[in-house]
Amino acid sequence: MTFVPFKNGVAGTLLSVTAAAGMLLGAQTASAQKVDFSGERIEWVIPYGTGGGSNRWARFYVPWLQKALPGNPIVAIKNMPGASSTKGTNYFARRGSTDGLSILGTSGSTQFPFLLDDKRVKYDYADWEVILATPVGGIVYVNSSLGVKSAAEMKKLQKVKLKFGSQGPTSLDLVPLLAFDILGLNVKAVFGMKGRGPARLAFERGEVRIDYQTTPAFIKRVMPLVKKGDAVPLFTWGMLDAKGNLTRDPTFPNLPHLGEVYEMTHGKKPRGPGWSAWKAFFAAGFPAQKMIFVKKGTPKHIVAAWRKAAADAIKLPGFEEAKNKALGKYPQSVGAEAQTLKKVATAVSPKSKAWVKNWLKNRHNVKF
Repeated sequence: MTFVPFKNGVAGTLLSVTAAAGMLLGAQTASAQKVDFSGERIEWVIPYGTGGGSNRWARFYVPWLQKALPGNPIVAIKNMPGASSTKGTNYFARRGSTDGLSILGTSGSTQFPFLLDDKRVKYDYADWEVILATPVGGIVYVNSSLGVKSAAEMKKLQKVKLKFGSQGPTSLDLVPLLAFDILGLNVKAVFGMKGRGPARLAFERGEVRIDYQTTPAFIKRVMPLVKKGDAVPLFTWGMLDAKGNLTRDPTFPNLPHLGEVYEMTHGKKPRGPGWSAWKAFFAAGFPAQKMIFVKKGTPKHIVAAWRKAAADAIKLPGFEEAKNKALGKYPQSVGAEAQTLKKVATAVSPKSKAWVKNWLKNRHNVKF
């Protein structure tokens, strides 16, 4: 199973590209064999801090890539948080090499500033070749002191003033900020967090009482809080099926998705321009939420070697079980699938884009 494309701005039919991906990888094998990274050190730029889901995802992948890359090089992560991930991403765009020894790991918080014409963005996704794409889920949880035990009691939260730690309104946090508005919650965003890790720490200190984390960070960092009784998971963003409908997250099948929670609290299905905009940016931010890139201009045989290594890594013995525990039960996309997902993640409809930019201007005083 693979998450792939969407059309008409939000979602559409999943493309069957497995055969194409196989042909692509097969054609690349001969040239990929000429690449040897023996004794090399590969710099992997992660434009986030050490406590969030992107760092967790990258560190999970390091040993698998080291095994699969020709010559078994060292893959060293360079964390560069700041400015809603644009600081580290701009660094890669400016200084990343084209010899295969420099790669970038992005997330939706890298994609959204690009999609929204953020002035801090000095990069263009058209300048990069995608190697691998990872779908990721998102889970909303609250402090147990609020007395809410499940999403069935969400109406209680509509009467409470809540604080939410955020990287910024044009980061991936746009998805929860829109969702909180759609649900009618009174949430004040505290901007300036250098990643979801610091936001989670603010939650643990009691400075904010509602938070969300992507699946890798939730599994590693939040589940212990749930087990201790300090945090209560309420709902997920869900996943999109082949027809663009929200379905439950396969890693958390017992939690309702956002659409279900809206029905619980409002007695009807969500609809309207706000909901359409949320789905559009959710589609851009989560089915290919995390991606690995090399720069365009990297020789074709080196790009081929990277793509083959990614395809080989996800087939290594033990990978699937380890991935499910660390990242969640989501398929990993390589080859043609990853290239299609890149297109999905870096485009939203003009209508949804305009609506969100107007919402950001009026709700959070964002200037474009």
